[in-house]
Amino acid sequence: MIRYTLLCEAEHAFEGWFRSSDDFDAQAGRGLVACPQCGSTRVGRALMAPAVATSRAREARAAEAASQAEAHAAARAGTAATAAVSAEAHGAGDGPPPAAATPLPVAMPDPRALVMMEMLRRMRRHVEATAENVGERFPEEARKIHYGESDERGIYGQASRDEVEALLDEGIDIHALPLLPEDRN
Repeated sequence: MIRYTLLCEAEHAFEGWFRSSDDFDAQAGRGLVACPQCGSTRVGRALMAPAVATSRAREARAAEAASQAEAHAAARAGTAATAAVSAEAHGAGDGPPPAAATPLPVAMPDPRALVMMEMLRRMRRHVEATAENVGERFPEEARKIHYGESDERGIYGQASRDEVEALLDEGIDIHALPLLPEDRN
């Protein structure tokens, strides 16, 4: 296993464990590596000092692994710690990881980020409860409403990046719904 210090586009630093450099590249390329603080999937490796195998370094790693194992046990017992590892790192789809698996790194999320995430969830639930889901017809329906060809109402749905840019260029007021961490599961 390789431990990388990772940075998201907002420069939040966090750690991730991967089987290999290629495994990180594959997961990051598919958007499976996300910042635990802001949810961004634009993640890269930070500069790191190489790990030199000395007896002191092995002892320090063993102590760190024991500390992480205790934190993982505490997280499973219901504390506020959250696991910051992708499912693929443990072979998702192959069943649960073996009992002797490497301990998972854990992190305490920033309380402000938790409050912001809950506000985004409430906003999204409100939109979903009060607006009509028009799915892939979103650009077409938004134009009809904007040009008075359809009754004014709240709608939401999907649009490609090009469709979004075209709507904005036409002066149609639209906003992206927040992408939440659970949307990636």
